[in-house]
Amino acid sequence: MAQLQRVAIAPHQVLDRRVMLTAEQQHYLTRVLRLRGGNRFIAMDGQGNSWLAELGPSVSEAVVVEQLMQEDPVELPLAVILLVALPKGSGMDEVVRQATELGVNQILPVISDRTLLNPSAQKLERWRRIVQEAAEQSERQVVPEVSAPLSFEQALKIWNSTNAVCYLCAARGNPPHLLTRLQAQPASNHSHNPRLVVATGPEGGWTESEVEQAIASGYQPVSLGQRILRAVTAPLAALSLITATAESSQIPNR
Repeated sequence: MAQLQRVAIAPHQVLDRRVMLTAEQQHYLTRVLRLRGGNRFIAMDGQGNSWLAELGPSVSEAVVVEQLMQEDPVELPLAVILLVALPKGSGMDEVVRQATELGVNQILPVISDRTLLNPSAQKLERWRRIVQEAAEQSERQVVPEVSAPLSFEQALKIWNSTNAVCYLCAARGNPPHLLTRLQAQPASNHSHNPRLVVATGPEGGWTESEVEQAIASGYQPVSLGQRILRAVTAPLAALSLITATAESSQIPNR
């Protein structure tokens, strides 16, 4: 099935073994992918379910051929939440796409003291479309949630050490490396529903006040190395370490 194209749908679009397609999905299937009636694709609801579907003659709907079982684990063994201070320009497009490819479950854009971007509702919708496309491309079963931007203080009230293992990536000081923390304190060992939060800062880094607020909320300051990373590079570096650590623990010894 790997060669078939994947299309993200909403759960309510599957009805009586039919997939009711939106106008946008019809355009994507017929004009972008060049599929016709009788051609097959994989419909995924973003919540872990997927179906082999066959496009109907009217292309407004598809017939469910069978529900697919996921043979190999695609999702990480823990839920990863990225708190990311909004980078300037169009950098957030890059962040949400790469974060999705690396297995994140939720992306929470943060307006920090040094954030320069004030995103519109159209920006949020764009990020959600990018996440959907990235989930399809990387053959994920889950489409990550992109939350509406919040202040850093508001974000800390939602995600703190009472319900997750939390790390704050700091560019200055001498905190332990994130990899060291991950190896010593695997989040997957903490509960039956393990969750890990990683926060990355804006251009110029977190302010001292923000670092203090995060520590008070149970965040552990960590380093991503000796070099100063761009605001769009830090999430990629942090999530790569988290993904590698989580997946390597699932690889059996040979």
